[in-house]
This record gives sequence, C-alpha cells and structure tokens, in this order.
Amino acid sequence: MWKDFLSMTRAKVAVLKTHPSTVLKDYEKLLRLAGIESALSKSSPVILKDNITWHFPYLSANTTPWQLEGTVLTLQNLGFRNLVSVHNNTVVTDPYRGEKLNKLAPLYKKYHVEERYNFNSDEIKWIHYQPKAKMHALDKVYPHGIHIPEYFFGKNIIHLPTVKTHIYTTTTGAMKNAFGGLLNTRRHYTHTWIHETLVDLLAIQKEIHSGIFAVMDGTICGNGPGPRTMIPVEKDYILAGSDQVAIDAVAAKMMGFDPMSIKYLRLAHEDNLGCADPHEIEIIGEDISNVNFGFTVGDNMASLAGDALWFGPLKSIQRFFFHTPLVYGFVFASYLYHDYFWWPLKGKAAMNKIKTQSKWGQLFDEY
Repeated sequence: MWKDFLSMTRAKVAVLKTHPSTVLKDYEKLLRLAGIESALSKSSPVILKDNITWHFPYLSANTTPWQLEGTVLTLQNLGFRNLVSVHNNTVVTDPYRGEKLNKLAPLYKKYHVEERYNFNSDEIKWIHYQPKAKMHALDKVYPHGIHIPEYFFGKNIIHLPTVKTHIYTTTTGAMKNAFGGLLNTRRHYTHTWIHETLVDLLAIQKEIHSGIFAVMDGTICGNGPGPRTMIPVEKDYILAGSDQVAIDAVAAKMMGFDPMSIKYLRLAHEDNLGCADPHEIEIIGEDISNVNFGFTVGDNMASLAGDALWFGPLKSIQRFFFHTPLVYGFVFASYLYHDYFWWPLKGKAAMNKIKTQSKWGQLFDEY
C-alpha cells in the first residue's frame, strides 16, 4: 500500500521518439501518457504560452508548429474547448512578427484559438499580487510590489518550450517560459537573481492557476550560447509533464547536465515545488537512461557584457545602467548584434542547412 502511494505521488515525465509522418499522433500519445486530463481542469480556460525567443524562424529557439498543432488537436479531442494563447513582448523580440514567421499564427486561426497580448492594456490588466509563498528575490527586486496579469488567475496554463541551452541558466524550458508571461518589460531587473526569480514564479503559478502542464519539443534542440545564438541539432524527442521542475530536469539530463547542479532546479526541488532529482522521476515511454547529447553553453558577445553587469565586477552599479534610460543603449546593442550580425552571418545559414538536410526543416516548410 505504501509503495502504491509512493508510485502515485512520484514525479512523472513522458518522453517519446517521433517522426514528421507521425508527430501529431505522437503528441497526442505523449500528452495522454503524461496525464494531461488529470493535470488540467476542463471547467477552466487553457492558456497556451508559446515560446517565441526570437522573431526569426529559427528551429530550436522557438515553439514549433507541430508542437503547437499536436497540443491543440489533443486538447480539442479531449474536450478542452476554451483555448487562449497569451503572448508577451520583449525589448528585442517582436511577438507579431515571431508568431507569423514561425508559422504559429495560421494555426491559432485554423483551430479558432483566441489570441491575447499581455502588453496590451485593453486586453490584459496587470494587478498587484502578494504571494502566499516566501519569495527568494521578487519582493526585493520589486520593493513597490509584484504585478502579474489578472487574466491568468483561475486558468490552466500549458507551457510550450523547446529543449535548449541558456547562457545565464544553463538550460531553459518550462520554468523559464513563465518569465515572459508573468513579468512585464522590466523583467531585466531580475537577471542577477534569475535562478531565484524562476523559482518564485513557479510558486506564484501554483497559487494562481487551476492546472499547470508543459509540452516540450526536442525534435530540433539548441546547443551552445542560447536561447538564440545556438546550433540546431536534430534529436527527434518530445516531452511532456505536469511537474515543471521534473520536465526541465529530464531535459537537462538529456542535454548532458546534472539537474541538481543547476541552481533554479535545485532551489525548486528544495522548496518542494517539483522534483529535480533524476533518480526520483519516473520516465514513461522511451528508455533514455543512456541518452546524453553532450551539449555545452559557452558565451557570445551579448552574454559577456551581461555577465560583467549582472554577475561580475560591475554588479554593484548595474542599477545605473538598467534602471535608467541607459538601458536602451544595451537594448539597441543586443538588437544590432542578434538581428544584424549573428542572424545574417550565422543563423540564417544554420536554418537553411536544417531546411535542406533535416526532415524537420522540410516539415517546417510544409506549414
């Protein structure tokens, strides 16, 4: 009886291998295996939080069209009718351009998914929120109060990240995907405490949402200085689960990292917000015990400047740069570097290679 109880409460993550010819059916199988029906409330709307890290159509950086379509089809087949996509804005990414170039916008229209934008005050109001959980960082970063979108309260949320690395958090996935949805355009204030911030945001999500789930695409994964300037690598995996810590931990382990050595995962585990210990997570589907992509992170030009100001010797004067109009200089520099240097010189060529040499690139062209 006690073993049965432990089995029922053990963190579970579903992992499957897939192929373009079966990917939509595989996503439905994946979500059912991961227990999506028990994780979400059918009486509440479902927020679909896609991950547009970059407006350019760069596989590995952004939610894939088959990931979104497979999730929407499964939800509708299971009787979830009220689906809403909520997009966020960043200082360096155009959400309207991103959803169009990454071929997500036509799918929202095709399946009658309402779209909202959390930076549009006519659609979503931001309100003060006092978390019940003790905060690691947000109460200090925002001493005048934490503000989150009122629209999120009482609704399910599904995060749609990809398997990729990140220059500041080593990996990024389900937990990091809440960063854009729950924080406004001043979220760069939190970068010094990014790990603690992600844990705080998960605690808040558990307080306000009727259900939380994640669907992660690893058909094309991102290796290197992510979440944008990466090398796309074909791996053919898809993952899903209701434990945001566990799915990020499994993805981290598959990429070749020790999840418990990644601060945001370890802190979330210690706060009982989820399970980051791979030995305590039940994998349903594929045997991934010997999977190790051997990914590394590294730095790029943008991260070197960020390292010095957020974590290094200039940390003590960061407010001078990031809490004043001087921040727009950094925004402009990042925009120039990513959009007018890295993309035309490296990103476009990498994407063209994927389109011609990868079955997933060819599927992307078909959407």
